[in-house]
Amino acid sequence: MPTHNAERVRKRRAALRAAGLRPVQIWVPDSRRPGFAEECRRQCLALRNDPQEKEILDWMEAAADTDGWV
Repeated sequence: MPTHNAERVRKRRAALRAAGLRPVQIWVPDSRRPGFAEECRRQCLALRNDPQEKEILDWMEAAADTDGWV
């Protein structure tokens, strides 16, 4: 017999599926892992002064719709 919470989750997921949505699992780097910050720094330094990186960042800034952001 499912618990009250499990039943509520089942109904919520069924409603989302009925609305045309589906669940997706996304794996991301573990920011708590030792060495994470150092690897971020290494990658950032590797991109410093890279002309392609500047071009991409400029494009992203121009394309971003930030109207209404505080």
